[in-house]
Amino acid sequence: MSDLLAWPILSARGLRLSLRNVDGLLIALILPVVLMLMFVYLFGGAIQTGTDYVTYVLPGVLVLCAGYGASLTAVAVAEDMKRGIVDRLRSVDVSGRAVLAGHVTASALRNLCSIAAVFAVAFLIGFRSGADLTGWLATAGLLIAYIVAMSALSALVGLMARTPEAAGGFTFFVLFLPYPSSAFVPIETMPSWLRGFAEHQPVTPIIESVRGLLLGTPVGSEPWVALAWCGAIIMISMGLSGVLFARRTR
Repeated sequence: MSDLLAWPILSARGLRLSLRNVDGLLIALILPVVLMLMFVYLFGGAIQTGTDYVTYVLPGVLVLCAGYGASLTAVAVAEDMKRGIVDRLRSVDVSGRAVLAGHVTASALRNLCSIAAVFAVAFLIGFRSGADLTGWLATAGLLIAYIVAMSALSALVGLMARTPEAAGGFTFFVLFLPYPSSAFVPIETMPSWLRGFAEHQPVTPIIESVRGLLLGTPVGSEPWVALAWCGAIIMISMGLSGVLFARRTR
């Protein structure tokens, strides 16, 4: 079976698996919304950002949402490897590229639903954007690039992990990464020893780009830095996944 034919079939399979995993799907949809409401109403009054806190925090929540949803891909890939699903697909001449692309595509579509839910609640609680059509399209492009990058990385983790439980540990890393960034507080308020990491980790330029684009303010070179990070993660993850998939399916 050709990759072009197998890809949409396996993507649809990934979406069906997501719908069957009701607990995981509800958490992926509800957790980011709950976190946003918690930060806005519990901590927002104590954090000075120069703007409404919901406006400041929304980009960080979107990145957190995308990262958590993508991390579920690691568990799905590990499940397929453990249950022998991949071996069955290989028996009908389905390549590893198509298998992993199906998981990544399903993850991207699932994450877009989560992001839509976060945006809807943000507008309900007071978020307003100054972006024009170009800004909205650029925001969507950056978020999709980040989702694909994290999904590709998650697929690699799923191949590396020997059990779905081990793959699930990746969730902690993905949830932690946005915190030491500009997601929830300005970087200049952090201790000097943490500020360097917060300024130069991959999540920060994505958050700063999305924040600036949504507000309609200048973003400088941040979007290009963000895209460079996403592109590097995608290429490295795909390259290593191809090698590891071939080794594990010999």
